[in-house]
Amino acid sequence: MQKIDKQFICRQFQRAAGSYDRQAAIQQRVAGRLLTMTAEHTGPQPFRVLEIGCCTGLLTGKLLNSGIKVCSLVLNDLMPDFAERLPRKLPVDELRFLPGDIETLALPGPFNLIISSSTFHWLDDVEQTLVKLLAALHPGGLLAFSLYGPGNLPEIKELTGIGLNYHSLSEIVSMLETRCLLEEAHQEKEVFLFPTPREVLDHLRQTGVNSINRRPWTRRELQLFFQEYTKKFQIEQSVRLTYHPLYFIARRT
Repeated sequence: MQKIDKQFICRQFQRAAGSYDRQAAIQQRVAGRLLTMTAEHTGPQPFRVLEIGCCTGLLTGKLLNSGIKVCSLVLNDLMPDFAERLPRKLPVDELRFLPGDIETLALPGPFNLIISSSTFHWLDDVEQTLVKLLAALHPGGLLAFSLYGPGNLPEIKELTGIGLNYHSLSEIVSMLETRCLLEEAHQEKEVFLFPTPREVLDHLRQTGVNSINRRPWTRRELQLFFQEYTKKFQIEQSVRLTYHPLYFIARRT
């Protein structure tokens, strides 16, 4: 497993920003599922919300069009440039962009809801970040998040050895269950089909998901990858790519 270089992640997601919303099918699904789960545990009262890893605003838009009433919204992302891609006027009384690494930032809490989708697998220390976020909630406040588990992108890991150090559902449950009321913990597998392995790599590049591979491949390496990918992961006339999203709803007691 490679150590996460967050500046490299920034550059990769910056390059992918223009294509992200068109390509981010799994991120769209995961954000929608997370919001559906979150809404089941919220009431009609206005919420002061922190969103972590807002990126181009994919989850933000869904949040503000959900049944959750947001009166104050703090949007965080590692990449400061994403502030320019967010709508100038959002239907909230108070809006603030908080750029930087959520693991080291001071948080302007307390919040009623902290939410994050498809982001926490990029953290260096998930457990300590969860402790920090729970402390930034009002008593009774919710921490709702999704991230990816050990079954994520296994095709890429098998052929290249490249992958993140993903936490399992049970590992994250153990981080949370003694510190809060764990309302929900859920996992899914999502399989996507692409015409060829080249489209798989284009998809990963255009969503920034290739943010741990620093060395460009040679032409020969690329040809071998395409051959092996087709041989191992072909389904009829397509090839597969697997995602493993995990979902958690936790309440501060």
